[in-house]
Amino acid sequence: MDYIQMTAPCGLDCFNCPMYLANENQELRKKISQKMGIPYENAVCKGCRAHNGTIPFLGMTEPCSVYKCIQKKGFQFCNECPDFPCDHLHPYADKASQVPHNTKVFNLCLIKKMGLESWAENKAKSVKDAYFKGTFKL
Repeated sequence: MDYIQMTAPCGLDCFNCPMYLANENQELRKKISQKMGIPYENAVCKGCRAHNGTIPFLGMTEPCSVYKCIQKKGFQFCNECPDFPCDHLHPYADKASQVPHNTKVFNLCLIKKMGLESWAENKAKSVKDAYFKGTFKL
């Protein structure tokens, strides 16, 4: 798998996203279509890089601010930038229970520490699982 292509510049692991997995899983695609109320043919995603910084099923027509910034600066990931972390990566409460956007900085730090492939193969799924299913610990 091309982990650069399937990891968003902000550190989201597209390869673990149900919308990406629905490309190969017809049942999942059907469930997503029904749950989100979108046409079956739109219930998939190939990652934001494949769509030039947009996510079509969300109706995005312009690239997100992170993608525009990365393109302008010429980096693959935000963690390569001397301004990392910046406000483009700020976590928000909005939709935190539905989308893993608050994991971006943590993922980017792990990518920097572990390397992209090691993170993708050994850690990314557990980060997402902990985010959605884990118990808060101090």
